[in-house]
Amino acid sequence: MSRLPLRPADVAHRLSQRAADPARSGRTAQSDAWKRETFTLPRDEARAKAREAFSRFPKAAYMTEIEWWRELDDGQIEFTIRRLPTAD
Repeated sequence: MSRLPLRPADVAHRLSQRAADPARSGRTAQSDAWKRETFTLPRDEARAKAREAFSRFPKAAYMTEIEWWRELDDGQIEFTIRRLPTAD
């Protein structure tokens, strides 16, 4: 049986269905358990916020990390901190 080529709309539909049903996509509750916070702050305040997050939620217990960051045109830093909601 031959398969028809997928249109972009078919791919988008399949991905949206997969996102709606975590069990079908192979994702577990653990992989979706991350808590993320995104901030946009001046450089010094961004450093202070990151230090505060790491002291409040230690990396060893909460697996805290700066997941993503970038410097904006106006010199501010936009970053996302990822951590587990609770420590085991």
